[in-house]
Amino acid sequence: MLAVSHVTKNYGKVTACDDVTFTLGDGEVTILLGPNGAGKSTIMKSIIGFLKYQGVISVDGIDNKTPEARRILGFVPEMPSLYPNLTVYEHMEFLARAYKLKGYKDRINELLDTFELTDKRKKFGDELSKGMQQKLNLCMGLLPQPKVLMLDEPMIGLDPAAIKALKDIIMRMHEEGRTLLISTHIIDSVDMLWDRTLIMQKGALKIDITKQQLDERGESLEDLFFEITGGQGE
Repeated sequence: MLAVSHVTKNYGKVTACDDVTFTLGDGEVTILLGPNGAGKSTIMKSIIGFLKYQGVISVDGIDNKTPEARRILGFVPEMPSLYPNLTVYEHMEFLARAYKLKGYKDRINELLDTFELTDKRKKFGDELSKGMQQKLNLCMGLLPQPKVLMLDEPMIGLDPAAIKALKDIIMRMHEEGRTLLISTHIIDSVDMLWDRTLIMQKGALKIDITKQQLDERGESLEDLFFEITGGQGE
């Protein structure tokens, strides 16, 4: 479903991603781990088409830069980018119209209710707390129901109820056969959710391993992370 082939991204003399290659299948939940500066956000922004890079990226066999690919590829960035003069509901409606969604109002109401934003629907973007902004950020990413969804540090700033709601949605998307790529540094928060993990360090992909393979090795995800990164924390 998502294929990344020999992707390299340089910022001047700094190599943020160095010949990164991996493939994610239909319905897989993949966790992307790595210390700060490992290249996690860079590879995700390359996939979504925010950055220029060397290499090839395709979504369901379609070049990621095409409109066709962007209709089935979703992204929830680490930092919400909201419009200060749009209300919560207007953010959702603007996105629905941009994606030309049909029958979206019930879906909007469901997401706002799930993340306890219903009573904030008339609040402007700049009136929301950081936690509420992150909830709206998630709602906007989930609204189009993309076949492939990338989430960059999605649990940062969320309260326990919102974290549980997000985990439930991830499991439901998994059951529906959607592909997810989740970048996080909170390893224990995703320990039961993933099928595959990718660990990056200094721009390079160090390991691509399934949960079954890790279980066969008798290691925990946390042990593997510190083994690969040499004890370097997130």
